[in-house]
Order: sequence, then structure tokens, then C-alpha cells
Amino acid sequence: MDQQQAKPGQAQTERGAGPALALLVAGTFFMENLDASVIGPAIPQMARDFERAPIDLNTGISAYMLTLGILIPVSGWLADKVGPRRIFCGAILLFTFASLLCGLATGLPEFVMARILQGIGGAMMVPVGRLVVLRSTPKEKLVSAIATLTWPALVAPVLGPPIGGLIADHADWRWIFYLNLPLGLIALATAWKIVPDERSETVGAFDWLGFVLSSLALTALLFAAEIASRPGANLLLALVLAVAGAILLFASFRHFGRAKAPMIELSSVRIPTYAVAIFGGSMFRMGVSAVPFLVPLMFQVAFGYSAFDAGAMLMAVFGGNLLMKPMTTPILRRFGFRPVLIVNGILNAVLIAACALMVPGMPLTLISIILFLGGMTRSMHFTALNTIAFADVPQAKMRSANTLFSAVFQLAVGLGVALGAMAWRAGEALFPNGSAATPFHVAFLVIAIVSLMTVIDSARLAPKAGEHVSKGKKASATTSGGSVAATASSK
Repeated sequence: MDQQQAKPGQAQTERGAGPALALLVAGTFFMENLDASVIGPAIPQMARDFERAPIDLNTGISAYMLTLGILIPVSGWLADKVGPRRIFCGAILLFTFASLLCGLATGLPEFVMARILQGIGGAMMVPVGRLVVLRSTPKEKLVSAIATLTWPALVAPVLGPPIGGLIADHADWRWIFYLNLPLGLIALATAWKIVPDERSETVGAFDWLGFVLSSLALTALLFAAEIASRPGANLLLALVLAVAGAILLFASFRHFGRAKAPMIELSSVRIPTYAVAIFGGSMFRMGVSAVPFLVPLMFQVAFGYSAFDAGAMLMAVFGGNLLMKPMTTPILRRFGFRPVLIVNGILNAVLIAACALMVPGMPLTLISIILFLGGMTRSMHFTALNTIAFADVPQAKMRSANTLFSAVFQLAVGLGVALGAMAWRAGEALFPNGSAATPFHVAFLVIAIVSLMTVIDSARLAPKAGEHVSKGKKASATTSGGSVAATASSK
């Protein structure tokens, strides 16, 4: 059960700390997302220090991802049981301490254990942080709050590779992790002051069966995605894990739908605006998550760029993200969610497909324009989807909706990288005599088609879906997505 009993004065505290709270949570998101992508360029240097082959360092990346998959489903229950401030602050402390251990590691086993600790902190930090913001933000102010929370997911994967390459080339790789120390301590002190101290009075018993089924499902699927994205991947093992993960995921959803006190209630999926963010939104996230993986790789393999120069090309995407960020709220208020999601979804797919036109010798200005415009559409779509997801979710269902959203988000990102890798290898198999860029062109076309599927889902929305959020209006009893919140809450 997600019903919360606020302490006296809590509502005033939340309103006063609204923008600062969203900014704090966004900062911790950035720290967590950056650590997932910044490590890549530093792997050769780390492998030399650990006296291991570079491929062995993938264990550290896998351990981090798998820990996220295991623990994200339990984050919402813990937040209600212990209190979101305690869990959020504890997660920041653990993540920061684990970053120190990563930097001090002298061998691969120590590094892997430290990454597991980081994963535990990250699995609690991201979902609980978003839940705190969702609960403390009125629906009519949700667009601005979600726009603040969205930028880490956009910026960190883009900035990670060039920052990692810069540190690896000009300093010790350990500084990748040491940089988290001052940021984490500042975030911890701030969080203890402004995060509301609340806990639910009606938390049910822990759903062990749901936890085991969902955690194993996410672990299998994320591990399959990670294996499939490796060079020379064992695709048979990845396929077996993917099938096993799909079966476990079906079993966990079946359990959640039947259990009396499930860890995740599925009633929110019946809300049209939330369903679009889950199903069509996953197609979008899979597509755009493959871009930061494929673009630097193409510039290195096909264009002959250095690792840092290839990663730096993503700065054009970053520029597009930044330019669009202050424009997202006015655009959503002017046009509404449904038109924006349809038009912007088409533009996003077209600009991903345009990456298939990139060839060696193409003017750098033209390449940068394609990436820049793609960054703008990514920013717009992320904010629109992440906002409409919770536009019509009742507060009583916010915890379960947020937990499911976090798990699906993480899974879609992992599957997106795997999709890009497999499409690239399919291009190599289909065009063995093509240029070095041809397999990448095939991959960009594939992920563009996948990204376009989000438009089909968005077109099913009611014309005024989420209007009380996009227009900054007070929410009525009947949601603009065509679903009655009270009805969804009672199911």
C-alpha cells in the first residue's frame, strides 16, 4: 500500500524545497548515470594497472548493471518502510564510499566488489529520489520538475565517454571515481536538510516471491543485453538468458496481478498516459540509448578518429540537449503532450536514420548539425514521456508506478545498447564486402524503426491527454488521459 501520512508542516516544507529538491535529485542522478558511461575509455589503462586483459574489465560493468537490476524493484518498499530521507541519504553515502573504494582498488576482485556496492547505492538513489520529487510536486508543476530530473539521463551518457577519455589520457583513471567524493558529500548534507522525513504507516509485508521473480528477470535480461553488446559476444548465451528473463518477467507480472500485497501494483498500467510512457516510451529509450554507443564506435572504426575525438563528437548531442531544455515546458504548454509526442517522435526517428548518411569525408559541420538536432529531439521526448508517465497517477499509487517505471527504464536502456550492437553485427553479416561504415548505417536504420514505434502508441492518446499538467492547471477528478484516477486507484 502506498498511502502516506504526512507529518504536520510537511506540505509547506515540500513546497518550499520543490525546485531545490528537484535539482538535488537531478545532481545525484547525474553522478549515478555518469559512472555508468565514463568508465569505458579508461578500461585499457585500468586493465594495465590490474594486469588483466581489457575484456576482463567488463565484469565491473556487468556487476554494476546486475546489482541495479536486482535491487531497483525493492527500492519503493524500503522507502515507505524506513522513510525516503533515510534511504536516499544512505544511498548517497554508500555510492560515495563505494566510489572511494573503486579508486583505491588494486585488483579486479576489489574493483568488482566496489562496483557492486556502487550498484546498491545507485539502485536506491535513482528510484527513491524520483519518488520524493513526485510526491512533493503538485501535478500542475510536474513539467518543470521532470525537466530538471531528465537532464542527467540525457547528458551523462553523452559527457561520460569524452570525460573518461580526457581523464584516462591526461590523469590517473582513479580520478573518475574520486571526483564523486566532494559531490557526494555535498549532496548528502543537502539531502539531510531538505528531503522530507516521512514513512508510510500502512506498509505491508515484504513480497519475497515478487522480489525474487522480478529481480531474476531483470538480471537475466540486463545480463543478456550486456553480453550481446560485447565484441565477439556469445549470442547463444545471450539468447538463452533473454528467453529465461522473458519467462521470469511474465511470471513476476502474473504474480503481481494476483498477489494480495504485491511489491509492485500493476493498476497504473491501465492509465493511458502511464501506459504510453511504459510501452511506447520503452521503444524510444531503446532507440536513443543505442546512439551514444554507436556514434563514437563508428567514428573510431570507420572514420579513424581517436577515442577522445570520437567521444567528443557527442558534444553536439549535448549542445542540442542544452538548447532544448528551457524550451520544453513552453512547447508542452503551447501544444500539449499528444501532438508533441507524435511530431517529435517522427523527427527523432528521422534524425537517427540520418546518421546512416554519415560517411568519411562528410563535412564536420553537417555531421554536427545532425547530432545537434538529434539531441534536441531526445531532450524534448524524454521530458514529455517522463512527465506524462505520472500525470494521471494517483498519489496512493505513486510508489508502485515509480518503481515499475524505474525498472522498465533501466531495462530499456540496457536493451537499447544490445540492440545497437546486434544490428551492427547483422550489418556486417549482410554486407561483408561493404565499407567499414556500412554495418553502422544498417544499425542506425534499425534503431530508427524501433524508435518510430513510440509514435504509434502516442497516437492512441486522447487529444487533451495530460492537459492539466501541460497547461499548469489543477487536476480534476477525471484525468485528461481518458482514465479516472480514482477508478485506477481502486482496481
